[in-house]
Amino acid sequence: MNRLPDTGRSYWMQAADLPSFPPLSGAVEADVAIVGGGIVGLSTAWELARAGRSVVVLEADRLAGGVTGHTTGKVTALHTAVYDTIREKHGDDAARRYATSQSAALRHVIEVSGELGTDCELESRPAFTYCRDPEGVDALCAEAEAARAAGLSASFVTASGLPFPVAGAVRVEDQAQFHPLKYLRGLVEDVAARGGRIHEGTRVTQLDDGDPRVLSTESGATVSAGHVVVATHHPLFDNALLATRLTQHRDLVIAGPLPAGQDPGGMYISEEEGKRSVRTSPLPDGRRLLIVTGEAFTPGTGEDTEAGYARLLAWTEQHFPGFSIAHRWAAQDNSSTDTLPLIGRLPTNGDHVYVATGFAGWGMTGGVLAATVIASLVRGDEDPWDGLYDPGRVGSALRSAPTYLKAQWEVGKHFVQDRLETLGDGTNGPAASLRPGDGTVVRAAGRPCAVHRDDEGELHAVSAVCTHMGCLVAFNNAERTWECPCHGSRFGIDGEVLQGPALRPLERRDPGELDEPDHRPA
Repeated sequence: MNRLPDTGRSYWMQAADLPSFPPLSGAVEADVAIVGGGIVGLSTAWELARAGRSVVVLEADRLAGGVTGHTTGKVTALHTAVYDTIREKHGDDAARRYATSQSAALRHVIEVSGELGTDCELESRPAFTYCRDPEGVDALCAEAEAARAAGLSASFVTASGLPFPVAGAVRVEDQAQFHPLKYLRGLVEDVAARGGRIHEGTRVTQLDDGDPRVLSTESGATVSAGHVVVATHHPLFDNALLATRLTQHRDLVIAGPLPAGQDPGGMYISEEEGKRSVRTSPLPDGRRLLIVTGEAFTPGTGEDTEAGYARLLAWTEQHFPGFSIAHRWAAQDNSSTDTLPLIGRLPTNGDHVYVATGFAGWGMTGGVLAATVIASLVRGDEDPWDGLYDPGRVGSALRSAPTYLKAQWEVGKHFVQDRLETLGDGTNGPAASLRPGDGTVVRAAGRPCAVHRDDEGELHAVSAVCTHMGCLVAFNNAERTWECPCHGSRFGIDGEVLQGPALRPLERRDPGELDEPDHRPA
């Protein structure tokens, strides 16, 4: 088996650098303040700057360094097997509007990249949702019919370009794939040329009511704006409790060069085998970069992520002989409990605060779509999709109640059960037995403590209590991060926030507390 490379920056982040911008200082004013520098935030900034609005983008770390920088870069309206579900939960008209809006976002990417002259490796490809198990055929036949009724050029097929037989697949023509950061670089450069202000290393910590709204940052700098867009994957300032309508999942990704003759010639995805997604991207030497995603899991549940990478690599080596892994990373997504993304005015925060979340892994079309919806609302125009994605919608509450209740049950279970296990006599070894690179949660001085031993043997200790809503974190052994199972917040080994909704770091603890007499393993 190939040796797994270190996790870290994705291939996209290594192959294309975005311009750098300084942190915000002082107090500034703008028509629109945008929190988050991923595809939603930057696309919204571009739409509004082009419309003559003054915009300020605030990114906590680096532009596109979060969910967007770790995507697989598919630009498609075929979202696994969503159309039969939407038709059942929301009706035929909703399914048609979903297909029309996602297809419009795909076309918008093509038009914008052409307008800006952006070389973002945009390629037309058919998209497939496939199954290998014959028992999955009936569901895919129903999905093909639903997608076709919704307006996509969908068909049910039994042949594909994959190097193994499939029992069946939904095929949709004329979809696309691209290099997401090269696409965003075109937007960033144009926003800056139009006078838009972009600030990296600027973590927003508070949103004050009033007119204008005031955003405060960790450094003390502020932005006053008539409109605020919360484009942070998982929404900050969640007075409407959107977190209760979102579920989190994380996917592992591996990539490596492949001879051009082995290109499967499409974008493929299956929910089987813990999820498998396959696509390729052009390399400068004429070969293709094979990108394989899978081994989906809920962050913070203690999954052995190194073992997941090993399974994904073994699957890829089996089906693509000669594959040699060059990159690995992980992507995090959230899904709404009623299937549709949440895009529009943030409930309970007034008419001038907007949110976009719940893309279920399809954030490239979803993010571009969200930008056009939010830009329309900011300009005072009508929602182009007639409230289909409105975060305040309630019409499907009863139909999505089982999924919603299951999500809340899981959150409650983790909140209580993880504490009982941690504060009782757990089964993990004590911190003293941790090997370099490992981490665990133990009780120290009467409190849950997250402990990691680095490669030099030094112990790092932080509070194990997530600063968002108090669930206990668990260790991700591949990425060496602490992750919350309730709402997906992620932290570095010393507690720094890597991914929200948490705004504050985990409290640092003294490793000496681990020697307290009441220390017991989690």
